[in-house]
Amino acid sequence: MGAMCCFSSTLAQDKNPVIAFASDTQAPLAIEKVIRRSDHNTKATELIFKDVIATHPAGLFILGDVVSLGYKNSKWQAMDSYLKLCSQNNIPVYASLGNHELMLNAAKGAERFQSRFPMHKSTGYVEVIDSVAIVLLNSNFSKMKDSAIARQDAWYIQTITGLDNDAAIKLVIIGCHHSPFTNSKVVKPSSAVQQKFVPAFINSKKCVLFLSGHSHNFERFNFKGKDFLVIGGGGGPHQPLRSDKITPDMAADYKPMFHYLQVKRNHDSLQVVSRRLNTDFSGFANGLTFYSHKH
Repeated sequence: MGAMCCFSSTLAQDKNPVIAFASDTQAPLAIEKVIRRSDHNTKATELIFKDVIATHPAGLFILGDVVSLGYKNSKWQAMDSYLKLCSQNNIPVYASLGNHELMLNAAKGAERFQSRFPMHKSTGYVEVIDSVAIVLLNSNFSKMKDSAIARQDAWYIQTITGLDNDAAIKLVIIGCHHSPFTNSKVVKPSSAVQQKFVPAFINSKKCVLFLSGHSHNFERFNFKGKDFLVIGGGGGPHQPLRSDKITPDMAADYKPMFHYLQVKRNHDSLQVVSRRLNTDFSGFANGLTFYSHKH
């Protein structure tokens, strides 16, 4: 299974081992500003990072579309300042590739991304915080060679099996960019993620939470008794949702424009809290909160 990495935490993190998750922190592209509703998106991203740093989690995980065009160094300017602040506050930041990282020039975009997130592996990697394993996967199948897809498929199955059999691991979270389920009018549910990532997640005794982005919304689904969240509220332009829900959304009445997640282990379950930005941008409040349990 590849080596696992545990963080050396500060005392504050030991007392409060929160794991933070965000997705789609990219600034809107020019065309998106024309066709989508814009609402101080870059300010929202800045405020998300400020709130994360104030919380001082044991790690921050970004589920793709970190920036709008990964190949352009200029598009990384604001994000680089946020990543520097996280580093100065001893908050490690990990990420998975989104489609915007690979847009227009995939090789250059992947290179720029890798230089910011050196622990990243494009065919899957795992980090462990407080006995919780976070498995990050690459869902950009159209940009991957068949050999890389096969390598990730094999690694993923082997990793989930290994984690299920590892007494030191209590719970597992899976994260990737493209959502297996979404009611977005702009992006479709990923059938490839449904086929490649969901079955092992469902069959695992320790996997309890599947996180994704791509749909710029907060959505909550329950499939075969397990929790799936879409958390694409990191700053990208908001996407309208279908009124004829393809998949029943358990958070139909909770639709904050900008948000991120705080996850904390509570014995053998996870406390999941959606931190939502107030509509007047005055700060954050705890929104939807629930517990994700082993079955």
